[in-house]
Amino acid sequence: MSEKQVFATQAIAFKGADTKDPLAFRYYDASKVVHGKKMEDWLRFSVVYWHTFRAVGADPFGPQTLHRPWDTSDDITREFDAIAESCKHRVDAAFEFFTKLGVKYYAFHDRDVAPELATIDESNKLLEVVTDYMKVKQQETGVKLLWGTANLFSAPKYANGAATNPDVKIFAHACAQVKKAMEVTHKLGGEGFVFWGGREGYQTILNTDIKKELDHMAAFFHMAVAFKKSIGATFQFYIEPKPKEPTKHQYDYDAQTVMCFLKQYNLDDHFLLNIEPNHTTLAGHSYEHDIVLSAAYGKLGSVDCNTGDELLGWDTDQFLMDERKATLVMKAIVDMGGFTTGGLNFDCKVRRESNDLEDLFIAHVGSMDVFAKGLLNAVKLIEDGRLDQMKKDRYASWKEESLGSKVESGQATFGDLEAFAKANATPKIASGKQELYERVFNDSL
Repeated sequence: MSEKQVFATQAIAFKGADTKDPLAFRYYDASKVVHGKKMEDWLRFSVVYWHTFRAVGADPFGPQTLHRPWDTSDDITREFDAIAESCKHRVDAAFEFFTKLGVKYYAFHDRDVAPELATIDESNKLLEVVTDYMKVKQQETGVKLLWGTANLFSAPKYANGAATNPDVKIFAHACAQVKKAMEVTHKLGGEGFVFWGGREGYQTILNTDIKKELDHMAAFFHMAVAFKKSIGATFQFYIEPKPKEPTKHQYDYDAQTVMCFLKQYNLDDHFLLNIEPNHTTLAGHSYEHDIVLSAAYGKLGSVDCNTGDELLGWDTDQFLMDERKATLVMKAIVDMGGFTTGGLNFDCKVRRESNDLEDLFIAHVGSMDVFAKGLLNAVKLIEDGRLDQMKKDRYASWKEESLGSKVESGQATFGDLEAFAKANATPKIASGKQELYERVFNDSL
């Protein structure tokens, strides 16, 4: 492959808070130690292959606006070697971008790096060839695979779902595709493997057997667990919640729904959650809700760190530029001790109007700085201690009254609580002091 550079932008450097250079970091200083860890270890930034190197700026109202030098052709009717060469050209551009941006990780779908061909064998052969080349690039650059995944939502055959498809033949195709995606993720040393049920849901309840579809999806996951063990893979499995779009209702609605599903089907020991906050807001929750909730139960594994537009009702996959939201996310991550196999994965795309190649750098640099600033703010809150102590004090009665501990340990009865209530007059309602909490939080910004 040619070593010719695609991007004119030079390697991004840290220049400090006073710089006005949009192609320099103001807050993200990778090697700076914050709260006992380097910034890069708290944040573990990852660039996605799909939005960054496969998006063309099309939307339901207009065609392609982004014409990239690595997209030489998507014609899958060409000779195999020509298709493979085109895919490798894109790999070169991707790893040039990763290294100039200074990230240590990336993520991909199988069909991002190698398109589906006429047969399963041909598709698998192409995926092997391209991922062999990606492995070489990983060794050359030191950039690692954060996680891989299979695209089970774009192909027309998955119109009625993949793991929940009413046709067992389509279900089998989905299993075969995931099997190969897991194999190449293992080959590349991926630290995780994500399942996103893009079409695992329904458009109308009239033609849907919900219980059967959920049973089938659980069987699909159990087979994935077994296959992971059979190939000796150690990557972490994740499920990514989303309530709707492209289906009207998706089974992985939000973090709480997914955790209940995992418990119901005895899968909870094998899966963590990959939370995308843009999906969280589509479920009607605040930006940080699913992150905080899954972290509280020890189920937060990774984060697709994008955002949506509150004035639009769909998944816009924008780069987060809101310091307040980044602070809330990073506080939850620091409180749990940081990521192990996951990271902050930029499942984000530049706007279809942002058609300069340098816009890819500007977007990532800007959001990396926002999360770095969020980390600094979160550590400031934690080390200050007031917010956490105020929250702890709000629940003090559960420790001050012996009955509180009895309830929490499952030893109390309604009779015990009735007797306690009769012996203790209803106390004055304590102020929630929301405004004070907000002011203390704002002190960190």
